[in-house]
Amino acid sequence: MTTFPGSPRILKGALVGVDPSVPVPTVIIFQYNPDTLTRTLRPRAPGGDAARSEVQRLTGPPEETIKVDVEIDATDQLEKNDAIAGSLGIYPQLSALEMLVYPKSALMIANTALLAAGTIEIIPPDAPLTLFIWGAKRILPVRITDFSITEEAHDQALNPMRAKVGLGLRVLSTNDFSVTDPGYYVFLAHQVVKETLSVVGTVSDLTAVAGSNVRLL
Repeated sequence: MTTFPGSPRILKGALVGVDPSVPVPTVIIFQYNPDTLTRTLRPRAPGGDAARSEVQRLTGPPEETIKVDVEIDATDQLEKNDAIAGSLGIYPQLSALEMLVYPKSALMIANTALLAAGTIEIIPPDAPLTLFIWGAKRILPVRITDFSITEEAHDQALNPMRAKVGLGLRVLSTNDFSVTDPGYYVFLAHQVVKETLSVVGTVSDLTAVAGSNVRLL
């Protein structure tokens, strides 16, 4: 479908997996931007019977979770006679998403060999640093906490042709990373952007809210 030439270019949301052992990051661009995105923030504060002097303290950035549904459809690629979509449907795109929560098979094989050789302690492999990108102002390090795939159509070889993917993400903050981890600075940059935007969105004139005779302090 032809769009009006003066219409703005719409940015695409994406998930990016960054693995230090792989020179090229995994970039999974959302074919269609989800209509809704649900974010839940839970403040980090002293728990239990905290002293009165501690009741306003924050122990770190809030715990934030994100819920989003992503739709993937092979129709657009089939209209362009894409050979991959014609033979595999959207299986490659689903596989790229799923590999964000799989350990690398090479590491699993290596660990199995170490166990067979009598190694006592095997360190589980790290997942790639996963970034949730939702526009230029929201680039967040996240961990995928839950993942559901509903395959809605298949071709004659039972390759998925259309699917809806439900993603549950937990934002990883400076509380979750060491200071030497790149994720620490990705989140810190996100917080600095958010602090700047909060100043833009704050009403500085209290008289607009409470009238001219109100004193807070």
